[in-house]
Amino acid sequence: MATEEPKYSVLEKSAPFELRSYAPMILAEVQVEGDLDEASSQGFRLIAAYIFGQNQVSEKIAMTSPVAVEEQPPKSAKIAMTAPVNIEGNAGQWTVSFVMPSEYSMETLPKPLNAKVQLRQIPAVRRAVITFSGFYNSQKVAEKTVELEGWMKTKNLQVAGTPKFARYNPPWTLPFMRRNEIMIDVRD
Repeated sequence: MATEEPKYSVLEKSAPFELRSYAPMILAEVQVEGDLDEASSQGFRLIAAYIFGQNQVSEKIAMTSPVAVEEQPPKSAKIAMTAPVNIEGNAGQWTVSFVMPSEYSMETLPKPLNAKVQLRQIPAVRRAVITFSGFYNSQKVAEKTVELEGWMKTKNLQVAGTPKFARYNPPWTLPFMRRNEIMIDVRD
């Protein structure tokens, strides 16, 4: 059974990089703390509970991929959009999100019972993406982010947000078959 992914078209490709145009989507997301692994695990569990029926109508919602993890910059600091983003953060703030199946609208999605789980509509967006396989850790994510930022500079693409780390496969997937991505929103 295929797992639904967000709808997008490829505008430009030079492997392992792509510039994509994503259709509007709805996210179920949660704010968590910890390092990349802790945040990913904790956030996944909270949102999985929502889609497995912990909602106002006890409705099960189909699993989609990827699971995205985005580090939140400190709320008190102003960070220039062109500054490098440090993805390695101890006790950092993270947003973990799932894209909801495209059959739903904000009006038809069941409301989460857990107040930590929030639903948010995302407009159409362009994203620069680097794809890689294998296991991930904070260092590998940081290295791939730097590679993607370098590619964006060669294409004169302006950063419009913080990097998002996306995992597409369950943990039991063999490393060489895993699909991971770093995504950075691009300013129009």
